[in-house]
Amino acid sequence: MERVSWKPIRRVYCDRVADEVTLEAKVIYPAEIMPDSPPRVLAHRCSLGLACNQLDKPACAWAGTLPGFDPFAS
Repeated sequence: MERVSWKPIRRVYCDRVADEVTLEAKVIYPAEIMPDSPPRVLAHRCSLGLACNQLDKPACAWAGTLPGFDPFAS
């Protein structure tokens, strides 16, 4: 059976919430019968995305409210 988990990618400082956040990826690992298949990334999220979404303006792609803007891209 496949396994799904949220894997931390990195920790960065976010100016919008004025705190350090963890950027995470939802990864699905293949079942044991398909061991040669690589893990797949299904989604991305920010650890403070919910708090960020409660503010008055769209935030970024990690919060899920502004898909074209990634303030942590480097």
